[in-house]
Amino acid sequence: MTSTDLNTYVTFGYLAGWVVYLIAFMAASKDSSILKLAFRLLVLIWVAHTVAIGFRWVESYQMGIGHAPLSNLYESLIFFGWTIGLALIAARLRFGTDLVVLLGLPLVFLTMGSTFLLDHTIKPLIPALQSNWLVAHVITCFLGYAGFAVSFVAAVMLLVARGSDYLGERLPRAQILDEIVYRSVLVGFPLLTVGIITGAAWADSAWGAYWSWDPKETWSLITWLVYSAFLHARLARGWAGRRSALLSVLGFVAVLFTYFGVNYLPGLHSYF
Repeated sequence: MTSTDLNTYVTFGYLAGWVVYLIAFMAASKDSSILKLAFRLLVLIWVAHTVAIGFRWVESYQMGIGHAPLSNLYESLIFFGWTIGLALIAARLRFGTDLVVLLGLPLVFLTMGSTFLLDHTIKPLIPALQSNWLVAHVITCFLGYAGFAVSFVAAVMLLVARGSDYLGERLPRAQILDEIVYRSVLVGFPLLTVGIITGAAWADSAWGAYWSWDPKETWSLITWLVYSAFLHARLARGWAGRRSALLSVLGFVAVLFTYFGVNYLPGLHSYF
């Protein structure tokens, strides 16, 4: 079995985990044994996901071109799915909100499923990617993105709860959702900050300049400013509830454009 085969199983494992969660919510209360089974299944799938990433790393060394599996769109999507899974597990353990996991798992499945359309061949790194800064930059950025993904899911739930009395009665309390929105950004923001700093250091070593206003750099800065505004509004202005949820949604839209949208623009960071 190759890492690609294992990633395929993991992808459909996340789908199966989502189905089990859906059945649990349709059939029983949040304290049911089915929900506990669903969460344990998610953890098991995530562990298999971790093993798959490790396998790909080993395979690259067996080919004589060993490098961390973080260098192209296929590998980054696999890692992005892994970080979102980790963030969902952490949110479930911290806040006990299985519904966040239920609504977050489709993000993981879609992220992993999109890799089926991409070339999964392991290739040598181009000179600019042959740097230890690559690992630090990508890991911190994507862990930050994962925190923002959980914040986005909770923000959408909060906005829906405030807009519908019927759904509001079936979602976690608004105070819990608001706390998840805030705490997830509070974790993701410093990670993104470190990611931008390590990216600047990497750019200097690879291209001789810390900042060149490349589209990826520009949109990373825009994303950072949106979440800076979120934290400023929260801490200095007391924004909470609907207003902070809207900022979280806006921030995640910026994250998605930073990751995917700029690939269609000419620049040094394009995955295509």
